[in-house]
Amino acid sequence: MAKFNQKNSIKNVNRSGNQAYTMMDKEKLVTQVLTSFFNEAKFYGDNSEELAETLQAVLKTDPAFVASLAVFARREFHMRSVAHVLTAYLAHTPEGKPYVRHTVKGVAMRGDDLTEIMSFYLATFGKPIPNSLKKGIAEVLAGLDEYTLAKYKGSGKSLKMKDILCLCHPSPRDEVQAAMWKRCLENRLAVPLTWETQLSANGNNAATWEALIDSGKVGYMALLRNLRNILQAKPRNIDKVLSIIADPEAVRRSQQLPFRFLSAYRQIAGIADSRALDALEEAAEASIDNMPRWEGTTVVAVDVSGSMGCRVSRNSSVQCIEIAVLLGLMANRICDNSIFYTFNDDIEKVAVSRKTGILYAATHFDCGGCTDMYLPFEKMIKDRVKADRIIILSDNECNSTSIWGNRKPVQAMADEYRQKSGRDIWVHAVDLEGYGTQQFHGSKTNIIAGWSEKVLDFIRLAEQGEGTLISAIEAYEWE
Repeated sequence: MAKFNQKNSIKNVNRSGNQAYTMMDKEKLVTQVLTSFFNEAKFYGDNSEELAETLQAVLKTDPAFVASLAVFARREFHMRSVAHVLTAYLAHTPEGKPYVRHTVKGVAMRGDDLTEIMSFYLATFGKPIPNSLKKGIAEVLAGLDEYTLAKYKGSGKSLKMKDILCLCHPSPRDEVQAAMWKRCLENRLAVPLTWETQLSANGNNAATWEALIDSGKVGYMALLRNLRNILQAKPRNIDKVLSIIADPEAVRRSQQLPFRFLSAYRQIAGIADSRALDALEEAAEASIDNMPRWEGTTVVAVDVSGSMGCRVSRNSSVQCIEIAVLLGLMANRICDNSIFYTFNDDIEKVAVSRKTGILYAATHFDCGGCTDMYLPFEKMIKDRVKADRIIILSDNECNSTSIWGNRKPVQAMADEYRQKSGRDIWVHAVDLEGYGTQQFHGSKTNIIAGWSEKVLDFIRLAEQGEGTLISAIEAYEWE
């Protein structure tokens, strides 16, 4: 995100009441946005209210940055709900209105992005709806075909696609579109061929899945999320499913967060043969295939303390530790030479074989204990490790009493390692929860955030002086 200089060293306390450094509003907002499903509890509490406060502060000074961040979060880091929140706040703030139409078009990659943005706006701010938001949504509506309108019509939702038509009053380009919108308002759209409609009509069985798979109408995400159901149904064309899941180009187009592969792996581990597990491993590998390798020695330190056991959302079984371990193992894959540590109130050097699948390895870590980020540096000094960089994946909530009792703060320990080893290493701190404080500052410090493998790109860019996460967002162009 940034290479913080010594001026950005205002002392603060983190959520657990221990020493940390204050983050500037723009940097804080990025960490909060790229690590949050809005209105979801975290170990140290839901940070949605604080995110909204930071957002409003940045909107007053740099609304263009918020607009870019909303689209960047949606398109590059695949964060949906929080991108909807940013778009709604942008529309509600006078400074943000000039950017709304372009932002809506950038964020609305699916039909239900429109209903979600409008639902959040109405629930948070009520009426009247800003013209900029209505015009932005109307422009996107004008490009939707009947299949998309029907697929995302919003059955069972409080705000439906037909409600959006009524609220935004788009102008049809011709009589054909006018007739289609009329059918939407009257609930007479043609039933779309989706896996949901077909399973509902024909049952979750081999014949239904065989027809769906052969139709080519089931998207990558649907295949991944339904892999367990498909395997249990035993369709004759299961090999076609596994081929799609493992296909590197399909993986790149799918825009899946890495932990989605791990979630699918866990779901099928007890029922699947090696072919299905191997397909998921190949998919995870494909997500980092084109990343350049890191030269020299890289230390990867993964926080496995108790707070890392929190789930990323109430409807997900995925834990923060799984994201940390998975990103750490991906980083380990692209290093010339690496040392892999896990730490809590103890530290362990883990032997990670390059021959072992990433997802298989990721399922063999547990969490518990306090967060003593001092330990990786102490271990590096003790073992005389000659590192070029350290990557720390953590929620940054250092809370071991030993840290702040008779020991130096983490930043001082990083500097001590540099002095004793003679290695002016880079410290790349990957924030996975966005609680709003940081543990490091100064030169050759790179604070980044996010659950996507794309965070690894910004490690190399920062070291080459070619860009940081903040600068990438500021310069982001999606058209």
